[in-house]
Amino acid sequence: MAYVLQVDFKKNGPFGDEMAAEFSGLAESINEEEGFMSKIWTESPETNVAGGIYIFETKKTAENYLDMHSKRLAGFGITDVNAKILAINSKLTEITNGQVK
Repeated sequence: MAYVLQVDFKKNGPFGDEMAAEFSGLAESINEEEGFMSKIWTESPETNVAGGIYIFETKKTAENYLDMHSKRLAGFGITDVNAKILAINSKLTEITNGQVK
């Protein structure tokens, strides 16, 4: 069963193309994380919030990534991180064209 990890936190930019340029190396490295399947990057420049929706193969790999990522964010001074790990209902997700394979 696959799991979603939802993460968001306050961030004072950059956003959009500038964020993409600044974090492309990080994006590449996420591909190498154990159990990682995909990520949707999220942002709201209006409210200074950034984050992502990740999909992992197992709950354990999602938990391990969250632990590592929270420590990395703390290194940047970001300590107020909102996160949830949720199971994916693959049967309903398939009906609504979700990509979880």
